[in-house]
Amino acid sequence: MPQYPNRQFLDFEQPIKELYEHIEENKKLAEKNAKVDYRGIIQQLEDSIVDKRKEITQHLTPWQRVQLSRHPDRPYTLKYIENMTTNFVELHGDRNVKDDKAMVGGFADLDGQTVMFIGQQKGINTKARQLRNFGMANPEGYRKALRLMRLAEKFNKPVVTLIDTPGAFPGLEAEERGQGEAIARNIYEMIRLKVPIIVVIIGEGASGGALGIGVGDKVLMMENTWYTVISPESCSSILWRSWDKKEVAAEQLRLTSLDMKSFGLVDEIVPEPLGGAHWDYVESANILKSYILKSIEEFKQYTPEQRMNMRIEKFGKMGFWDEVEETEEMQ
Repeated sequence: MPQYPNRQFLDFEQPIKELYEHIEENKKLAEKNAKVDYRGIIQQLEDSIVDKRKEITQHLTPWQRVQLSRHPDRPYTLKYIENMTTNFVELHGDRNVKDDKAMVGGFADLDGQTVMFIGQQKGINTKARQLRNFGMANPEGYRKALRLMRLAEKFNKPVVTLIDTPGAFPGLEAEERGQGEAIARNIYEMIRLKVPIIVVIIGEGASGGALGIGVGDKVLMMENTWYTVISPESCSSILWRSWDKKEVAAEQLRLTSLDMKSFGLVDEIVPEPLGGAHWDYVESANILKSYILKSIEEFKQYTPEQRMNMRIEKFGKMGFWDEVEETEEMQ
């Protein structure tokens, strides 16, 4: 986990940054004046950081949760795999076009059992973000994911997908190669997959880009993430012709983990360390790992046919609506 001063702070995290700066100042004073003991002051400031993280976490708006889901220090798919598993063997290519770097996957050892991990990967710096296409997969990325799922099915291994994408890549070349068909094919095939599938939203969960690896027996959503059909900025630009209403859009889209749980679109919310997953990679991974292991064991007890029927029922009953009686004015 990055430490200050390399850590990046969001606007509402500025009080924490100020406390870190006070710690740095006291450390410098301690180096200059060895006769004065600054350890007590530094410890108080460190305790204040924990308290401030707790305070901020308890009063987050939907837009602030969106910001946390995009935090540049937040762990991505490969970081979770690194901290949850051992012997990860990454597999490449869709055996048709190329290897999409925005979608990663491979077998790994999860507490003694082999699991297929698949997820979108964002870059940790400018060069890596360009290489990973900012986590926006092309059709070959979704076809690679499907190839790996079928490989897991062949060897009867559970599948875990980690969702973190601002959406599928919207470029002309992606549409020419069948972006919509690739996502639709994945949804269809994941419903029929014979092995347990656990889906986790670990960051951004936007539109079809998320749904392309988002069908499973259990859908988990980390505390400070979002999951909806469109980003707040895009929603604001469509409705108000400006990004200035993105906070309002985030509120109205009902995109937080609590909203998704209340709508029945996700099954469980995975708590994060105080202030967000970016504060402690290991703790965040350990918490998520416990939920994944429990979910895998839960669905291992069912037959493939039972799991398939449960998925069909689960996703088929999502959503709700009101029926209005027809009046003469409507006729």
